[in-house]
Amino acid sequence: MDPVAALLEIAELLERERASRYRAKAFRKAAAVFENLSEDVRTDPVRLRAAEGIGESTFAVIREAQSGSDPKYLVELRGDVEAQISSLLRPKLRGDLHAHTEWSDGTTAIAVMAEAARAQGHEYQAITDHSPRLRVARGLSAERLREQIPLVRAESRDGLRMLAGIEVDILDDGALDQEDELLAELDIVVASVHSQLRMESRAMTARMIAAVSNPRVNVLGHCTGRLVQGERGTRPPSSFDAAAVFAACAEHGVAVEINSRPERQDPPGDLIAIALDAGCLFSIDSDAHAPGQLSLLDHGAQRAEGAGVPASRIVTTWGLERLLAWAE
Repeated sequence: MDPVAALLEIAELLERERASRYRAKAFRKAAAVFENLSEDVRTDPVRLRAAEGIGESTFAVIREAQSGSDPKYLVELRGDVEAQISSLLRPKLRGDLHAHTEWSDGTTAIAVMAEAARAQGHEYQAITDHSPRLRVARGLSAERLREQIPLVRAESRDGLRMLAGIEVDILDDGALDQEDELLAELDIVVASVHSQLRMESRAMTARMIAAVSNPRVNVLGHCTGRLVQGERGTRPPSSFDAAAVFAACAEHGVAVEINSRPERQDPPGDLIAIALDAGCLFSIDSDAHAPGQLSLLDHGAQRAEGAGVPASRIVTTWGLERLLAWAE
C-alpha cells in the first residue's frame, strides 16, 4: 500500500471519529513529509525514523505499508467505521451546506476540504466559516471573508461546485453578524446561535424568528445548541417556541439543519417532528471541521430517515441547479 495514502486515510478516519485534532494533524504532516523525502531516505529505516515530522506511530504505518500489507492501525480504524449502520437515504445526498476550514476553527485548507468533498462524491460543498463575533473560532471579518470567497469558488472542478458561504452568528436581537451586502454575495448562509444559549424562551424565540425571516438566510444551523456527548461535555438545549420558529422557517423557505455531528444530534427527534408538521425543508449537513468529518453525513442521514423525513424535503438531495435557485 502507498504509505502516503495510508497516512492520509488514517488522518481522515481519526477526524471522522472526532479524535484529538493533533493526532490527525500528525498523520497529515507525516504524509507531507514522506512525500517530499528523497527515495534513498524513504528506503533507509534509520534516516526515515530520524526525519522531522515522522513519529513512532507514523513510522510504523509507513514501514508496514512499504512491506506490502495494510497497516494494522488502518485496518482497525476501518473496522470501526464499517461497523456503523448505513442509511438508505445517505446515497441520495448530493452535497453539504456546512463545513469549516483553517480560516476559522477548522483544521485544513480550503483545497484539502474540496478534495475530500470530491472523494465523497459530492456535487457541491459549501464552506461556511464563522463570522466576526465568534472570536474564539477566529471568525472572519468582512475583509477576510471577501478575500476567501474567490478562493473557495476557484476550487470548483471535476464535477464539484464549491459554494462560498458563512455560518453567521445570530446576534441577541436576531440581527446577523455580517454586512448585508456581503451576505448577498454568498451562495449559502447558515445562521446559528452561538452565544447566550440560556436566553429566556420568549426572547430566544423572537431572536430566532427575526433571523430566519431575514431574506439572506438559507439554513437554520443546529437550532438548540445542545451537546449530548463528547470531549466538550454535555449542554442542555436552548429553550424556545419550536412551533413558532419552524413556522417562520417554513414561511420563508429556510431549511432546518439536521446536524450530523454525533455530539450534537440536533435537532432532537421531537423537534424534527414539529418541523415536519410545520412543512419545513431540511438540510443534512456535516458541520465538518476537518476533511474526514465530511463523512459524518452518515449519522445525519440515519437520524433523518429514522424521523421519517422524506428525501424530497431535504435540500441536500437536490441537484445543484435546483439548490442554487432555492438559495437565491
